[in-house]
Amino acid sequence: MPVELKPVSDEIMLVTLTDESATNAFDPEFMSELDVKIRQIIEDEKIRAFILTGTEKFFCAGANINEFRKHYDKGTIGKWIKQMTDILHPLILKIRHSDTIMIAAVNGAAAGAGLGLALSADYRIASSGGKFAASYFSLGLSPDGGTSWLLPRLVGSQKTRIFFFENQVWSAEECLEYGAIDELVDETMLIQKSIEIANKWGSWSKASRSSKDLLDFQENNDLESHLKLEQRRIIDAGFTSDFSEGVDAFLEKRKANFN
Repeated sequence: MPVELKPVSDEIMLVTLTDESATNAFDPEFMSELDVKIRQIIEDEKIRAFILTGTEKFFCAGANINEFRKHYDKGTIGKWIKQMTDILHPLILKIRHSDTIMIAAVNGAAAGAGLGLALSADYRIASSGGKFAASYFSLGLSPDGGTSWLLPRLVGSQKTRIFFFENQVWSAEECLEYGAIDELVDETMLIQKSIEIANKWGSWSKASRSSKDLLDFQENNDLESHLKLEQRRIIDAGFTSDFSEGVDAFLEKRKANFN
C-alpha cells in the first residue's frame, strides 16, 4: 500500500508514505488513497492527532515527471493536473480547518505539492536529511498545493519570493533558521519527538484544537470581524463538558483531562 497507517495509541495515528509513493506520490490513484485515509483519521472522533512522514530520503517528492511528459504529449495535461488538485486542495483545506492536529515529520525531501503537504501541518519537525525544494519554476509551472499561501505566513513574502524565483532548495538547518520548520532533531528521534508533540497538542480540548483555523482566518479578517468570530467560538466552547473539566481542574489545582 502506498500509504501505511500505524496506530501509535488510541488517539494518535502514524501515516507513512512508502518508498514508491514518497518518491513519486502525486498520481490520481495515490491521491485518492491518501485523501480517503486522512479523511478517515480526521473524521474519527477518537483520533486527536496524526503524524505524516515519508521513507528514507524522501518525505514526498511530488508528481512523477514522466507522467507530466506523457499527459502533455497526449493533450490531457490540464485534465490530469485538475484531477489531482481537485483532490489535493480540498484535502489541505480539510486538514487546516479540522480540530485534528497534524505533525509533519520531515525525514527527507519535500518538493512541489509534497511541500504543500508539509506546510499544511500544524507543526513541522525535520531530521538533518529534511529538505524543502521549490521545483515549480524549473518545470515552467506556477505553485500549487497551497505553497504560495502557506509558506509566506511562515517565512515572509520576500523570502518566499526568493525561494521560488531562485528555485532554491533549503536544507533542514535553513528551514529552521527561516521558520519553515519548528524543530530539528536527530534522525533516530524524529518519530519519537513527533509523537511527543502529537500527544501534547492533541491533549487539548476539541474547542481549543479547533481554534487553529482562527489563526488562518486572522490573516484576512479585519479586527471587528475577527472579534465577532472569537466571541461565537468562545461562547460555544463555554457550553462544553471540556470547559467544565477545565474549570474544575483549575480550582482543584490539577491537570485537566479533556476526554
